[in-house]
Amino acid sequence: MSPLSKEDIDRMSSLSREDILEELKTKMLSAPPQSPFFGRDIISIKELSREEIITVLNHATALKQTPQPELLKNKVMASCFFEPSTRTRLSFETAMTRLGGGVMGFADAGVTSTKKKETLYDSMKIIGQYADVIAMRHPAEGAARRAAEATDKPILNGGDGANQHPTQTLLDLFTIQECQGTLEGLNIALIGDLKYGRTVHSLAQALIHFNPTLSFVAPESLQMPSYICEDLKKHNISYTFYERIEEVMAQADIIYMTRIQGERFPDKMEYERVKDVYVLTKDMLAPAKPTMRIMHPLPRVNELKEEIDPTPHAYYFEQAHNGLYVRQALLGLVLGALHA
Repeated sequence: MSPLSKEDIDRMSSLSREDILEELKTKMLSAPPQSPFFGRDIISIKELSREEIITVLNHATALKQTPQPELLKNKVMASCFFEPSTRTRLSFETAMTRLGGGVMGFADAGVTSTKKKETLYDSMKIIGQYADVIAMRHPAEGAARRAAEATDKPILNGGDGANQHPTQTLLDLFTIQECQGTLEGLNIALIGDLKYGRTVHSLAQALIHFNPTLSFVAPESLQMPSYICEDLKKHNISYTFYERIEEVMAQADIIYMTRIQGERFPDKMEYERVKDVYVLTKDMLAPAKPTMRIMHPLPRVNELKEEIDPTPHAYYFEQAHNGLYVRQALLGLVLGALHA
């Protein structure tokens, strides 16, 4: 039920108690049902059902086609990035601004009271008093969950260590659906750093809903974690391990490249050994289907050559752009401006 206006309150002051109760009852019965997203934290992709994922994608499609520049007017998003980010932070901030909302926050934890040893819990407790929704990234696994415990404002997890990155996963799914026309039954190859790459962890778990065939291309030391594989096995999802990109090129609908994440390696010597293990070149695309598309969460280092950019297979810049619409959809849903 929407809040009572001043006019409603003035008019009701002259009504009897019975008439007031009857009018409130009518208002409650006529109010639209509350969205299951309203006020909700988006911490892990595993917490979203197939139907909820499709709801987000449908709203993102609508917002891409028809902008709503006043949807979140007078709402404020706190952008709290304790770890470097370009696409995630700027797309969140642009998404909120283009929906008519305001943005406050920081892109460097060094300018906050974290430097004075303030805990994440206390920081989020305070920030939640200033904002209607919080988009955050943090280097520690589980940080987004801890932040959600501190505030009753929705937390949108923009990445917590090597753990989860649900908004990236939703934009990945949106992009796959856009370029392939479906999410169902696709052959998807995940390549590179599958051990530390939070984007591939979340994406593999989300694809459980859409019956894919998965190919994991990585050196043994960087293969997909066993807990992800066990989850896939439990849901009868087919997956195969490979060590060479050439082995998966001909059958793939999506090639999902990732960089080797040097900042997450405890052993820098190990990083130096594997950092250049996969480099995708234009010549390697020869066996690919005409409809195959290459995705990458970016930033790239040297695993994806610029010579691929002009080819029809390249779709990673469109992928990054789609983050704007998916994050607009999430902001609208958790703030109650859009309905499931």
